[in-house]
Amino acid sequence: MPKRVSPQEAKGLIDQGWVYVDVRTPEEYAAGHPEGAYNVPIGPELVGAIESLFPARDAKIVVGCQAGGRSLRALGLLEAAGYTNVVDQRAGWGGNGSEAGWGASGLPSETTAQPGRSWREIAAKRG
Repeated sequence: MPKRVSPQEAKGLIDQGWVYVDVRTPEEYAAGHPEGAYNVPIGPELVGAIESLFPARDAKIVVGCQAGGRSLRALGLLEAAGYTNVVDQRAGWGGNGSEAGWGASGLPSETTAQPGRSWREIAAKRG
């Protein structure tokens, strides 16, 4: 069974050195995302992009999206690729009806990507 954590638990993991990967579209990411998050949209390039960013299969990764569906799929893809420390942040950025997402939880957020963390920059480095 996949490991799923609340937005607050995800923030605690980030404080311990885990990285946050937002698998939403670049447009969704630009509207607001967890502070320091990498943007790697779910799709055919997801695993390859994660492998280039975090080659170690024991990298500690929190995945999140808008409500929890896409990130749960991303978790499955990363686990199938051999990643062993991936957790899904429940309720994503916007919430899922029963739980508030990161955006409504008052957790550190931003609308501008930190250097090297936007999908445009990540995709450009990969060629």
